[in-house]
Amino acid sequence: MANEIKTSVRTAVAGVGGYAGGELARLLLHHPRLAAAQPLFLGRVADEATTGRVPLESLHPQLALGGGVAQPEVVSFSWEKVQDAGIETVFLALPHETSREWAPEWLERGIKVIDLSGAWRLHQAANSAVYKLTDANEALAQSLQQEAVFGCPELHREEIANARLVANPGCYSTSIILALAPLLRAGIVDVDHGIICDAKSGVSGAGKAATAKTHFMYAADNLSAYAVFGHRHTGELLEQLGLTADQIQFTPHLLPIPRGILSTIYLRLKDSMKPEEVESVLRSFYASSPMVRIHKTPGLPQIQHIVRTNYCDIGFELAKDGKRLVLVSCLDNLLKGAAGQAVQNLNVMCGWKEEEGLL
Repeated sequence: MANEIKTSVRTAVAGVGGYAGGELARLLLHHPRLAAAQPLFLGRVADEATTGRVPLESLHPQLALGGGVAQPEVVSFSWEKVQDAGIETVFLALPHETSREWAPEWLERGIKVIDLSGAWRLHQAANSAVYKLTDANEALAQSLQQEAVFGCPELHREEIANARLVANPGCYSTSIILALAPLLRAGIVDVDHGIICDAKSGVSGAGKAATAKTHFMYAADNLSAYAVFGHRHTGELLEQLGLTADQIQFTPHLLPIPRGILSTIYLRLKDSMKPEEVESVLRSFYASSPMVRIHKTPGLPQIQHIVRTNYCDIGFELAKDGKRLVLVSCLDNLLKGAAGQAVQNLNVMCGWKEEEGLL
């Protein structure tokens, strides 16, 4: 049973300075349920400022308001500020290690956590080892890990509604999981034949800090594969889709665009099917999911149609033999792949419509 529906909730964003943090700020500031409950923005840059606070628009100029109206400030962290603001839910847009360290104390103080990092997504040690996380209190961390809910509303809506700790999915994994879950749960995929996931993401998926492979001279006019056989989102695919490592191959690529993901997925069906039958499986599965749009075959999604939205668009084409199927899944890595999905999870936790503040 879901929690009692709230009229509003007091929120905080820890790590508002990054790309996902900026999108979270924008969404929360315009969320109709939060008009009377301004979020508390916490950021490292404020720690370094003499006054312990900086204007939000100095970090994200796109959020500046006209007419001299100031957006809220980003302040340095203290539990006293959190308590004074009456925070009920915090978004952790922090590095994996920091989120792993901080989440237990937020929870101990009675504050629900929506974590955008990979710190709490994976339950199997073989998969979570990729993050090289350490815990000061291993028993407590393991207890919280078992409690953590994978924050994909389309798959775990009821669990999210009652969760204290929600682990927001990765951007690549969201695009692939949403495309494959309906077909795998229907039992129509020949998993032993193997599934190939060829996914491509814009540069913002790598975060705000520049690296040798994300700066302009490397990424522009280029397309490159990376983390073959070793991307950290692979574990999410295995755990959420119930697959083994030899049943699915995921290869990510870097696109020379700011944002957006397109995943092309190749698989074989157990039995020959008609296009309308495949489409029916997808539409039936997502009939109550407002943030997933199914294209009528042979129409296929494109990044330009989902960028700056919280939609995941899914389309497919079926070969004439009725068995070889190609799925295409598109989403904005900073929205449905990060901040938008986090707000969608907040909506579910509060008993609001999933799409509130996201359309």
